[in-house]
Amino acid sequence: MHLLIDGTGIKVEGEGEWNARKHGGAKRRVWRKVHLGIDGKTLEIRAVEFTSSDVGDAPMLPELLDQIPPEQEIGSVTADGAYDTRKCHNAIAGRGAAAVIPPRKNAQPWKPDSAGAIARNEALRVALMM
Repeated sequence: MHLLIDGTGIKVEGEGEWNARKHGGAKRRVWRKVHLGIDGKTLEIRAVEFTSSDVGDAPMLPELLDQIPPEQEIGSVTADGAYDTRKCHNAIAGRGAAAVIPPRKNAQPWKPDSAGAIARNEALRVALMM
């Protein structure tokens, strides 16, 4: 399976906000984030987490991967540069998958002390050659 990972904000409108808009007054917006893991071939949602708006995308990747049964092979995980962290690369390598994550701007090689760091350093080397 090729897993696509991303997160986005969603606005939650409660009764209080609806009344404020209808009758005037302060508008307090409540935001939540939804983090998704989607099968790139079938477009089926395979993993989902809802969090408060202050939770970043990268910390949720290991939890999304944990929702995929261990016997389900993951060939690769694609995500944006926000997921270019040691924790994400190690979680992906731990599942035996290839990370397809662009290195962050001004990225530097990591100490090659884990499979995730070694794979990420190779991706960085290739990106710098382009």
